[in-house]
This record gives sequence, structure tokens and C-alpha cells, in this order.
Amino acid sequence: MNDEEIRRVLGLLHQDDTLRAFAALVLGQRPEQDEECLERLGRGGLAVRGEDGGWQARPERFRELLKSVAPPPRRLTGEERVLETFLVDGRLKEIPAKWEKRQIVLRHISRVFEPGVRYPEKDVNVALRAFHDDFSALRRYLVESELLSREANVYWRSGGPVDL
Repeated sequence: MNDEEIRRVLGLLHQDDTLRAFAALVLGQRPEQDEECLERLGRGGLAVRGEDGGWQARPERFRELLKSVAPPPRRLTGEERVLETFLVDGRLKEIPAKWEKRQIVLRHISRVFEPGVRYPEKDVNVALRAFHDDFSALRRYLVESELLSREANVYWRSGGPVDL
């Protein structure tokens, strides 16, 4: 499909007579417009003549045009699906109850801490509060999962993925 076909369909929908005829077909009604109008819809792929000689709408034409210009949706990895489920605008809706899902979320959160940098507990709390109000639970889970280490109220990143 090309841009010309898209322009043809949009042009048909821009004209009052073909728009009314297409709407009537979609609603299962007999269009009041003349045969020439229905033929134009047929040439644009928006209508097709049925076996009984009557016209039927082809709304699937829009899907065909969309597929021709839109890139296919990117397949999400399992981790990306989990993050998409639990994070909204970068913030956790809830802390996952299942261990595997929680680990995925915690690995994602651990990336806010730079490897080799020591953080006072106050700074860790501020960073984690950006993800969820229960920052103390997140901090505890990060330490238990060995993504953060702690000594004398100072934390540092000790695990998780490192972005290069």
C-alpha cells in the first residue's frame, strides 16, 4: 500500500456523499446515494458488492491501511511486561507480592544507585520514595536481595544490572 491509497480513502471520507453512504453501510442501512457514490467507495476499498448485488461496508480497510504504515508493535520481554504492569509513570502502583516479579522490579529500582557510590540512609530513602511511599520496605527488600549492602546506615549498590 502507498500514500496514494491512504489519500484516496481519506478523500472519500472527506466528501459528504461518500461519508453518508459509508455510514449507512456500516449501520446496515441502504444508502440513499447513487450507484456512482457506492462505486467510488468500492474503488477505495471501503465497500464491496455482496453476492446478492447489494453493497457492504469494509471497515477492515482502515486496519489494512494502518498496518501498511505503522511499524509492528515491539515485542516486550518478560521483564518489560512486569515493569509495565507495576510501574506507572516511573512509580510503583504496588510492590509485587510474588518473589520473581519483585526481583525484576527491585533490579530496575537498583539502577538509580551508582555502583561504587556510598549513600547515607536519608538519600536512599529519598530515592526510593520516588518509586513508592513505603520506601522502608523497598530498602529492606533491596538489602535482602543483595542489590544494596548496608553498614552503619550507609548503603551502596552491591548487585543488579549495570548499564554500560
